[in-house]
Amino acid sequence: MVKNIAVCSWSLQPANPGDLIDSINECGLSQTQVALDQFVSGDWDTTSFIDLCEPSGISLCSGMFSTIGEDYSTLESIKMTGGICPDDLWIENLELANNAAIAASQLGIHLVSFHAGFIPHQGTGAYRTIVDRIKQITDVFASHEIELALETGQERAESLLEMLDEPNMSSVGINFDPANMILYGMGDPAKALMLLQERVVQVHMKDAISSKMPGQWGEEVPAGNGQVDWDHFFHTIHKVTQPIDVVIEREAGSKRVEDVIKAVSITDQYGCTR
Repeated sequence: MVKNIAVCSWSLQPANPGDLIDSINECGLSQTQVALDQFVSGDWDTTSFIDLCEPSGISLCSGMFSTIGEDYSTLESIKMTGGICPDDLWIENLELANNAAIAASQLGIHLVSFHAGFIPHQGTGAYRTIVDRIKQITDVFASHEIELALETGQERAESLLEMLDEPNMSSVGINFDPANMILYGMGDPAKALMLLQERVVQVHMKDAISSKMPGQWGEEVPAGNGQVDWDHFFHTIHKVTQPIDVVIEREAGSKRVEDVIKAVSITDQYGCTR
């Protein structure tokens, strides 16, 4: 069941909070998933941001934070540096997660997503380490009454579901991004969504074209121009029991507002409310 249509704040590349609000309004939307990084860094102030959002009718459906040291230049580099996998950055990333949870709490946000990184094979010490780290971060956000969701893409849906079936992962949700499945070459997003739907708490609306060269990045494209089957996508999420937000994400291209507006028009075709 679709609750609302929103847009990722970072997709609009705002120069400042006022610029973000203007861009959201230009897209014809009133909700955003906000990047928490600029609040953690101190570049943006939570109180001032709320004071700008409220009279503008802008509400925050969720937040997202990025981990330290990620290198997205190649699939191999992000596999080595993504999320909470690097041992030498774990303490710093745990501290970052704590600061992101504080910022989210101050903003009144109750759902935050992040990329945990590639999940190692089950039965290995590295796998147990990642599970333990996700649990620690989950506990950090839970102490502020905030739900944590893992972004899809770095692994196949079957591997993600196996990890979420761990006894201490029962409260962790999924932010499903169909384009990431294509970009990382991790399987059919339609089948992945069907498999994961009971754990999905939010979805990103993003499109992509797969790479013809194994081991290389696919290409992100405006929604409707790629390989995501939007008929199947919306048919599936309309059947999800819990109401979830569809958050439009665009991380490439020079016409972000225009691309987001195009995505909004697609959601209109499926009877989604803004």
